[in-house]
Amino acid sequence: MLGLYQRDLSTFEQTAIYENNRQYQKEENHCVNCHTYQNWGSTGKSLFHVRAKHGGTVFLDGDKTYKVNMSCDSILSSTVYPSWHPSKNWIVFSSNLTGQAFHMMDKQKIEVLDYGSDLVFYDADANTLTNILKTKDTFETFPCWSPDGKRIYYCSASVPDITQHPDSTHSDYVLTHYDSLRYNIMSLPFDGQTRRFGTPRMEVNCDSLGKSASVPRISPDGRYMLFTLGNFGQFHIWHSSSDLYIKDLKDGRIFPLTATNSNDVDSYHTWSSNGRWIVFASRRDDGSYTRVYIAYFDQNGIAHKAFLLPQEDPEQNLLLMKSYNVPELSRKAVSVPAEKLKQIIYDDNAARRVTYRRP
Repeated sequence: MLGLYQRDLSTFEQTAIYENNRQYQKEENHCVNCHTYQNWGSTGKSLFHVRAKHGGTVFLDGDKTYKVNMSCDSILSSTVYPSWHPSKNWIVFSSNLTGQAFHMMDKQKIEVLDYGSDLVFYDADANTLTNILKTKDTFETFPCWSPDGKRIYYCSASVPDITQHPDSTHSDYVLTHYDSLRYNIMSLPFDGQTRRFGTPRMEVNCDSLGKSASVPRISPDGRYMLFTLGNFGQFHIWHSSSDLYIKDLKDGRIFPLTATNSNDVDSYHTWSSNGRWIVFASRRDDGSYTRVYIAYFDQNGIAHKAFLLPQEDPEQNLLLMKSYNVPELSRKAVSVPAEKLKQIIYDDNAARRVTYRRP
């Protein structure tokens, strides 16, 4: 069973936003993932993706809840990794062709690979989807808005122009070069009046460091960029080399969060709304299960030693035979009943179909 849950950090109260089937059901099998909130939940707007059966993106806007079918033949694939504009009903996604490969002789059990990825822009009011970047020789993923809504940050990896070799595919290249594929962090300026994006700018040249980045996130004051850095690839929740890093966007310094990091996976992360706390996923306890850790980030840009998410039963974190993933912080709880979400997810005929708009 996979579910989206919300935990009140001032208490031990936890509720399910939505849970999929407790037992496998071939005809109803689906999963939920990639949830995000607008401006740390202060507006009451959020969304999450549904995969496989009943696939689509579920939008929650106060009492208004609906599902959108984001698939169309003008984008690479369905949308993932959303980031909501801080004040407008605009969302940037990546559109990824994702697959899995399993190691036979490696401590790392699995690789999650992108065989192609682009960036897209969604106007929720107009229900239109537009390509931002659509390139064959570059993979773009993990977009995020700056707090002022004037720039997006994202990860980008260069791959050979496979179209010159008709017997080859991106899948062939990625599978044989997965451990040398490295993502840099880029950014694009955005004009809210014209809704157009400008020229890409390099933010962190990870390839030159022999490293690869994922999940850039900007602090609420716009001063710091928090991201994950590993040896290769972009799905760092499976990479023991992954650590949390900071770029000071004011003076350009790049440094690891030494006091916060561990010798195992430290990956998907988010800022608190005041920028003083970071929450992230880590496998530091046993190397297998991902658990939620919290660290203080002070006004001088220094992150402190992380602690495990407190539970009413201290053994709960270690005895739970499930992994946490994609922790997000929100000021407000989702109030839509899980049963209503189930009705919306299962009603495929009621889903809105997105309209593609040329850039």
